Amino acid sequence: MTRKATALDVARRAGVSRSAVSLVLNGRGDGNVAKDAQERILAAAAELSYTPNAIARSLRDQRSRVIGLVSDQAVTSPFDGEVIAGADALARSRGFVTLATDTEQDAVRDLDAVRTLLDRQVDGLIYVTVGLHALHVPDGMLSVPSALANCYASADSPAGAEGLPSVQPDEVAGGRDAAAHLIALGHRRIAFLGGEYTSPAVALREAGFRAAMAEAGLPVREDWVLEAGWDIAPGHRAATALLSASASERPTALLAGNDRAAVGMVLAAASLGLEVPRDVSIMGYDDERRVAEVMVPPLSTVALPLRKIGEEAMRAVLGALAAEASSARTTPAASAGAPAAEPLLVPCRLVERASTAPAPA
Repeated sequence: MTRKATALDVARRAGVSRSAVSLVLNGRGDGNVAKDAQERILAAAAELSYTPNAIARSLRDQRSRVIGLVSDQAVTSPFDGEVIAGADALARSRGFVTLATDTEQDAVRDLDAVRTLLDRQVDGLIYVTVGLHALHVPDGMLSVPSALANCYASADSPAGAEGLPSVQPDEVAGGRDAAAHLIALGHRRIAFLGGEYTSPAVALREAGFRAAMAEAGLPVREDWVLEAGWDIAPGHRAATALLSASASERPTALLAGNDRAAVGMVLAAASLGLEVPRDVSIMGYDDERRVAEVMVPPLSTVALPLRKIGEEAMRAVLGALAAEASSARTTPAASAGAPAAEPLLVPCRLVERASTAPAPA
């Protein structure tokens, strides 16, 4: 029978002390162990298939080593599951496991979901939403280290909720990068066809779009700044209305609210006898799997950093747990009167594909 790897085996392979292995695998490596040594330890643990004895560790530090994940729809929806994947991957690398529950966008179930997870003795909580928006933070999230992923505390949340770490995509920079990409291709007549303004992300992306246009000294046609929905049909309608004009009066590039709306815009152009990208360039948003890359033509888009958002939210929770352990005290992640936490903005990534090209002459 093959002998199970031990922490000492990991230490020897990584060329570090056993205590360094313990610190890293208990989530307390930052500030105590050099980054390169942390990487060697994690690599050695993976190579040796080393897993700490969870039961012994739980008894020793009086923790369940479970982090609860509550989502409005990320578990059951085809969107934003990468947020949970990123959080879970980091948790597992630190010897924790995750327990997820989904409210299916029923706000009434938020309190019950958090209460259920707390009854299971989770050490921390993360709330994940599909699409950036304000969240009425359930009270229970203030009783353990918690973080918000792809959302932020609403004004009517309980006192102290504004102090919770919030990890969000940098939507302003995303909108700016999308517009700058089209401007660099020579486009001067660009329409912003955002999703629905009930989402805070749309106004933020519009701000980025306007900033890029201003930096380039280009005017914004206000009648080309429109709400165009999140799906194929509304995207098709919005694009049809704009592209039906004569060549000199229509935009040469469209910025869509997401990739699905962009698909509708490509179909609208085709129905009007226009070729993408020869006659009009179309830019998506999200880099949705099984949509953006496989579309004909493949969509240029802005990739949301969903996995990184989940990872950073989990990092915040595990960091708070490590801080509690090192100071031998147990305090909530946020308390009444705590200063509002600045959101951690994760950069989006521009993805250039075949749906955008130099502006027509």
